[in-house]
Amino acid sequence: TRFIVLSNFNSEAVLDRESGLVWEKSPATTTNSWYNSLDACAMRAIGGRRGWRLPSVHELASLVDPAATNPALPSGHPFLNVQSGIYWSAAIRVNSAPWIVNFSSGAVSFESGTDGPHYAWCVRGGQNHARDY
Repeated sequence: TRFIVLSNFNSEAVLDRESGLVWEKSPATTTNSWYNSLDACAMRAIGGRRGWRLPSVHELASLVDPAATNPALPSGHPFLNVQSGIYWSAAIRVNSAPWIVNFSSGAVSFESGTDGPHYAWCVRGGQNHARDY
C-alpha cells in the first residue's frame, strides 16, 4: 500500500511511502493567495503537530496520477476534500512566478502572479526546495 493514514496524527495525516512525505489528509477547501497559503501551512497544527509547509512542485506533482482526472489522484487514495482545481507549490520560477499543479487534469505549470486564489495542500518531512528553478 502506497498511502498509510497515520493514527499517531489522529488520522489527520497520510504517509506517502513512495516519497516518505506526510500529507494532510484533508486539505483546506478554501482558496488563498500564494503568500497567505505559505503562511497558512506554516501556522497549521494537523494531528497535534506543527512543522507543516507548502510542498515543492516536484513533491506536489508526485501525488498526480496522469491517468486520472477530477481529481488526478491514484485510485484508492485515502485523501478527503481534494478539489479538482489548482494547488500552489512553494516553488518559484526565476521570474517570481509560483509553480502550480492542477488536480483536475494533473497538469504542472506556473502562475503569472501570486494572487491566485488557489488551494494549499500542506506537507511535512523531506526537504523544501522552494526555488526549484
